[in-house]
Amino acid sequence: MRVKICGITRIDQGKTIAEMGASALGFICAPQSPRYLQPEQIGSIVQSLPASPKTGKPIDCVGVFVDAELAEIVQVVEIGRLTSVQLHGTESSEFCQMLRSALPDIEIIKALRIQAPASLMQIVPYETCVDTLLLDAYHPKMMGGTGITIDWTVLQNFRSRCPWLLAGGLTPTNVLTALSQLTPDGIDLSSGLEHAPGDKDLEKVAHLFQQLAEADRQQKTGNRR
Repeated sequence: MRVKICGITRIDQGKTIAEMGASALGFICAPQSPRYLQPEQIGSIVQSLPASPKTGKPIDCVGVFVDAELAEIVQVVEIGRLTSVQLHGTESSEFCQMLRSALPDIEIIKALRIQAPASLMQIVPYETCVDTLLLDAYHPKMMGGTGITIDWTVLQNFRSRCPWLLAGGLTPTNVLTALSQLTPDGIDLSSGLEHAPGDKDLEKVAHLFQQLAEADRQQKTGNRR
């Protein structure tokens, strides 16, 4: 299970969360967000990160953009030493294809906000032009980090041609309930692990990984039976 912790703003917290076992860290590249970092700040955090304790390899570093220009994304990826780009605005599938041409070695994640079953239709054009989907909760004014939970029943029969991450109001206390109903390839958490925007609560992060480890143990025990 891929575990992405988004909205990292501090070197010490980024390092600790990587050491706890996060698969990916997300950095907000949209100036309108209270979690926004300058590209140089992102680069400073990324270069300080330890390798994954599970794989021994560098963890994924994701830049989160909202309707940014192509040239800006390319520049931030270079300065910030990013391995992935998450598009969290109204970017079209055509824009994703342009980004793929400009950054052929970078993972492209497209975030889509899910309000009702009909919202799933918007996914189809992206399945062939991005690497990963991220399904987030709908908010009329905010693009992400809202703390609002998706109606998980909408996704119970969802299947995708590419890997997908579940986001939207996940916390250490509700994540196992979500995973008991859905089978995403990964999860994305931000506000559910914070004291305040951009300031992670490391006790909550530790609790999250304890919960996931326990769920993994239970699953393995069940499979042996």
